[in-house]
Amino acid sequence: MNVDLHCHTNMSDGSLTPEQLVELANERALDILSITDHDTLDAYSAIKAIPPKLQLITGIEFSSQWRKQGVHIVGLNVDPLSESIIFGVAQQKKARLDRAEKIAERLSNLGFEGCLEGATLLADGQIGRPHFAQHLVNIGAVSNIKQAFKKYLGAGKVGDIKEQWAKTATVVEWIRESGGIAILAHPSKYKMTRTKLKALLTDFCSAGGEGMEVISGLQVPAVTRDLATLCNQYGLLASCGSDFHSPGMKWAALGLVSSLPDNCNPVWHRWA
Repeated sequence: MNVDLHCHTNMSDGSLTPEQLVELANERALDILSITDHDTLDAYSAIKAIPPKLQLITGIEFSSQWRKQGVHIVGLNVDPLSESIIFGVAQQKKARLDRAEKIAERLSNLGFEGCLEGATLLADGQIGRPHFAQHLVNIGAVSNIKQAFKKYLGAGKVGDIKEQWAKTATVVEWIRESGGIAILAHPSKYKMTRTKLKALLTDFCSAGGEGMEVISGLQVPAVTRDLATLCNQYGLLASCGSDFHSPGMKWAALGLVSSLPDNCNPVWHRWA
């Protein structure tokens, strides 16, 4: 099975349209795909046709706050018409707008004017930090997007604002009430200590979370084995995804995700 359950379109912070992404998924012979844009399901209404050999699973990636730290939760096989998802998306949309205004204000205090307007013009859907990063490149404040995050928008920097997100347990509840499966996204990327990661997994499971990403993009085998062990210890379903945003990013290439270890219980067994 060629499966990719975490990727993004230009409805959030990706570069391809939903139809272009589905076309690329078909070219790469994906069996199961889930588009998991940040806090929005708009991609699904923009897709006119699905290739016959591709199973498209409705998905979304919610930003959340756990113990003052930002944590991402993927919802798979959610009902886009459920009251809980509609409510959750509306709440997150407002939170994103509030965050964008705060980021722009902080950048303005550093002398960078017009950032909100610039980021808005660059966003086809939800406004995110990558749009602010591109605006900073466009006005010559930094030489590239990586530098924008390193200086202004990355973790712990002036543009890193996360306190407005819903609590992780609340996000899990939105997903579960919609009939979906809550998945902890890319756990190795939070740079947590082992003790803290286990605390997160304990709280996540207690809230009703059912799975975790064992593979996220290009990943060394040792990390995969370690996450598979944790996944099994907590009795979670295993998921995998590229976290694709744009072509050319070899570490996050759509449909080129390694196979899950044999000892994992794949999340797609729930609906395949």
